Amino acid sequence: MVLVDTTVWIDFFGDKPTSEVAELERLLNAGEDICTCGIILTEVLQGIRDDVAYRKTLSFFDDLLYLPMNREVFVMSAQLYRSLRRRGLTIRKPVDCMIASVAITHGAILLHNDRDFDQIKKYCSLRVIS
Repeated sequence: MVLVDTTVWIDFFGDKPTSEVAELERLLNAGEDICTCGIILTEVLQGIRDDVAYRKTLSFFDDLLYLPMNREVFVMSAQLYRSLRRRGLTIRKPVDCMIASVAITHGAILLHNDRDFDQIKKYCSLRVIS
């Protein structure tokens, strides 16, 4: 089960040739379980200006597994952020701690293109695709 971060989706829908997009395409073609969550869905959709592209993207996301974000995820996210801050690391976008917590809680591997996740994984059980 792979949770795909917003950064990869933006590149994917923008036809940007990155190694992460290539990996996502490989996973999709192999029929792997691709997941999303509320935050990622919101981040991807809010950036789409064209109504047709918006509806097409929303329809695409309908076919993905949806990982819920319960109270445990939010508490874990706050604890993760605080723990990293105590170590001298300030995560640029606290929402990344939420995404990491969703992946950890549901046992998903994260596919991303965001340096914050590389810092986060050093100090917790976040699994990422390298």
